Amino acid sequence: MRTEGGLETVRAGALTTVQDLGRPGYAHLGVPRSGALDLAAHRLANLLLGNPETAATLETTLNGCTVRALGPTVAVVTGAPCRVAVDGRPAPWGQPLRLRPGAVLDVGAATHGVRSYLGFAGGVGAEPVLGSRATDLLSGLGPAPLSDGDVLPLGTPGPLPAAGRVVPDAAPWAAPPRELVLPVSYGPRDDWFTAEGLRTLVTGTYRVSAASNRIGLRTEGPALARAREGELASEGMPLGAIQVPPEGRPVIFLADHPTTGGYPVIGVVPPEALSAAAQAAPGTPVRFTQSGRGR
Repeated sequence: MRTEGGLETVRAGALTTVQDLGRPGYAHLGVPRSGALDLAAHRLANLLLGNPETAATLETTLNGCTVRALGPTVAVVTGAPCRVAVDGRPAPWGQPLRLRPGAVLDVGAATHGVRSYLGFAGGVGAEPVLGSRATDLLSGLGPAPLSDGDVLPLGTPGPLPAAGRVVPDAAPWAAPPRELVLPVSYGPRDDWFTAEGLRTLVTGTYRVSAASNRIGLRTEGPALARAREGELASEGMPLGAIQVPPEGRPVIFLADHPTTGGYPVIGVVPPEALSAAAQAAPGTPVRFTQSGRGR
């Protein structure tokens, strides 16, 4: 880890956190996986900089953030498209930017989507906790969300990709969705819902709620009719679980989700479909499609 340089936070934005691939394997301790919500955008930022995919990035929410380089570095912005400027001059989104000491990198509000990712050569050097530098909003593990004036170290950079090199994994990154389509495998508690409730899930008109966060994507729309009342004994909750609280509207668990819960899970969304959920802004239409067993 470098002992000089780093970043100073000039404008922290609505919510800017340090994220990497998370800390899987600790659910038995009550610790979620956490990590970048849009893993494809996180991986792309590191790829463009010649970092390993495990290097930490900054994940912004809605209105971006502004940082000052305390030493020479190279940065890139991926994820939700946004205005990018260096020292007040427009700079390209999605391309590596060389920053001199004292340069100010401003990442503006997302023009569509929710979360942008700032990658830096060598990665953000926050102190690892349980093998990860990720900020976990539920458990409080990892570095605190950024505040104005915070200083972050950077890791030692590797060689940048050669100029003009074609980056093979750049193209598959998907733009923020105009409609969020989520495949669902029913179970394990789909029998707690009526046949009409199951049909409602895949035929109803839902939208992303403004109450969504890194813990879960909440929806607005028709309630799912229950066949059984009451609550379950607390049981394990996987990433992508669709939990249905008493008001009947689905909640999709994201990276910072609780590892146990007592509300029935009607189905599960596969992890590879969740990067799109990370970029679905409030009001985005949501459509569930059945991909597993049903009745």
